[in-house]
Amino acid sequence: MVDTMGFIISTIVHSAGIQDRDGGRYVLGKAKRKGHRTLKVWVDGGYAGKLIGWAKDVLDYDLEVVKRSDLNKHTFVVLPKRWIVERTLSWLSRSRRLSKDYEYATKSEEAFIHLAMIRVMLLKIEKEYV
Repeated sequence: MVDTMGFIISTIVHSAGIQDRDGGRYVLGKAKRKGHRTLKVWVDGGYAGKLIGWAKDVLDYDLEVVKRSDLNKHTFVVLPKRWIVERTLSWLSRSRRLSKDYEYATKSEEAFIHLAMIRVMLLKIEKEYV
C-alpha cells in the first residue's frame, strides 16, 4: 500500500495462490494495526467487490476503484492516482535484489522492499539538501 507521495504504508508478500481481493484485506488490516486511522485508497478493478464494503464498515477506509477507459483501449492514457503505484513499483524494480524472486521467505522479501524504499527516500533527501 502506497501513500500519495509513493512511499510504502503497508507491505505484505504472499503466495500467488491468494487473490488480490483477499490479499487486500491483509494489507489494509496491517495498515490499520500500524495506526493509520482513516485512509483514502485507490485500487484497480481487481479489488472491486466485497472488499470495498468491508474496508468501509470494518476499517473506516474509503476505497475507490480507478477504472481504465475502454474508449482508448489502443492508446496510452495516464490513469489518475494509478501512476503513483506504478512509479513506486518502478522505483522498487531498480533494486537488483528485487528484480527476481530470490527469496524463499516472505518476511525477507518484505525486508528487501523496505530497504529499497529507504534508499529511495534517502536519495530524495539528498537531492533536496545538496
